[in-house]
Amino acid sequence: MTVKQQIFSILVSLAVFFFTIDLVRKKRLREEYSLLWLGTSVLMIVLIIRYDWLLALTRVVGAVLPTTTLFLGSILFLILLSVQFSMKISGLSNQVKDLVQENALLRYEFEQCRKNYEAQLQEKNSVSSKG
Repeated sequence: MTVKQQIFSILVSLAVFFFTIDLVRKKRLREEYSLLWLGTSVLMIVLIIRYDWLLALTRVVGAVLPTTTLFLGSILFLILLSVQFSMKISGLSNQVKDLVQENALLRYEFEQCRKNYEAQLQEKNSVSSKG
């Protein structure tokens, strides 16, 4: 990897790292989602600085080029991101189901109270009109 490529890669990784921290600081990204982004950017910085580790990892994976290893890492990152979002969507789906059921129960109770109140008003009106 040439020096220009290393500098560019480090700058991009640092930009992602600090952008993620800024999003968390401004409360536009929750901490639970930031861990994967921060971890990936730190790993990229380490692999750029310790290029021999990337070469060793490439040999372990059985790839020919380090770019293939990085591509594989990108695919794994996207899979982890998809799993994280799937877990969150499942939790939110359960919350929506619970809220809909609770809303239906509250609506039923409200209708029962309204009917009882209207019945009491009619009873009071019929008693007061007779007397």
